[in-house]
Amino acid sequence: MASHSLHISARDLALTSIVPPLTTAVYPMTHEKISVVKDTPWFTDNEFKASSSDKFIDVHDPATNNLVTRVPQNTDDELKAAVESANRAWPAWRDTSIVGRGNESCSSLLSLQDFADAKGDVLRGLQVAEQSCGITEQMKGELVEVATDMETRSYRIPLGIVAAICPSRATMILAKLCQKAGFPPGVVDVIHGTAKTVNFIIDEPEIKAISFVGGNRVGEYIYTRGSANGKRVQANLGAKNHAAILPDAIKSQALNAIVGAAFGAAGQRCMALSTLVAVGEAREWLDELTEKTKELSLDGGSELGADVGPVISPHSKNRIEELIASAEAEGATILLDGRGYKHPEPIPIPLPMFSFTGNKKSIAGGGASNFYGKPGLNFYTQLKTVTSLWKHENANLVDKVAMVMPTQG
Repeated sequence: MASHSLHISARDLALTSIVPPLTTAVYPMTHEKISVVKDTPWFTDNEFKASSSDKFIDVHDPATNNLVTRVPQNTDDELKAAVESANRAWPAWRDTSIVGRGNESCSSLLSLQDFADAKGDVLRGLQVAEQSCGITEQMKGELVEVATDMETRSYRIPLGIVAAICPSRATMILAKLCQKAGFPPGVVDVIHGTAKTVNFIIDEPEIKAISFVGGNRVGEYIYTRGSANGKRVQANLGAKNHAAILPDAIKSQALNAIVGAAFGAAGQRCMALSTLVAVGEAREWLDELTEKTKELSLDGGSELGADVGPVISPHSKNRIEELIASAEAEGATILLDGRGYKHPEPIPIPLPMFSFTGNKKSIAGGGASNFYGKPGLNFYTQLKTVTSLWKHENANLVDKVAMVMPTQG
């Protein structure tokens, strides 16, 4: 899944401001070895630029482990240049109304994943577009009459330069779409790297807020260090998604839903189902659930009819096998085991079935910085409150200082 988008980044993102039409014909449809591997550019001032770095991160096709591109560890000058670009852009962007920001040409595309998942992304993309169209409603301020002829209103203004730290394979495609949509230079910048880049984002004074989705260890580090630097940080960490299946459920529908939720995107998405809580007689359905899982079509991910593709890397595969082994050592029964099976196709990872005993903390800071709805918008803005006094022409004016509420004087 990741390989295609990263491959696209290297092969199709020309270092120009002209973006060709996006069609599915553009994307690679095989896992053949690439004869000339190109480096992925970075994105600043609305341009894709080749990095001058001498340090690169290899990105492999998870189905074959073939090298598809190299992502640069941006240099110190490049990291700083991205912040300076955003600094130049944000005052004008801040002063542009919400409605005005929407008066741009918008584009959408289907990012190749497992085809079944990609079809679902079309609907999810439409939902995101609908949510974005309604952003003005959620950005409204509030007004209250606090005293006679006196109003207090609040409104939200942009916070400044903000950053998202994400292991996303779609980032460069989004940058490409921003360029095509006509975003002003500097409004969106994309930099690459590992710990060095993360630490730069955390420590750079001009960056006012950081958003992160990922594992517990990295998320807690970003939250702790970023908060210590006085930044706003929202961090969604690791968690186990649970589903409860009750005996009065429609069996076929429930089992199909469980298999899809557990193994879609090879179980690598944050919405993936980790744990099934089978209640009462529903425990007797586990054998049928196992058989349905065996029916999944396994392939490289982009092939038509593929239900399950590969996990992102050999390291991820080894980690999953270690987790299965540890569960077995602790007494778990493995209903479907693909370990050690030599086969050209990837193997789905068994879904654990056990009673719910608790869940990990999944949002740093106790959930104060929620990603969704109005709290998500509030994270990127700051509240301004104005109290105004409006006296009617026939009001009984008092010509003296009011110590309790000066504006009443």
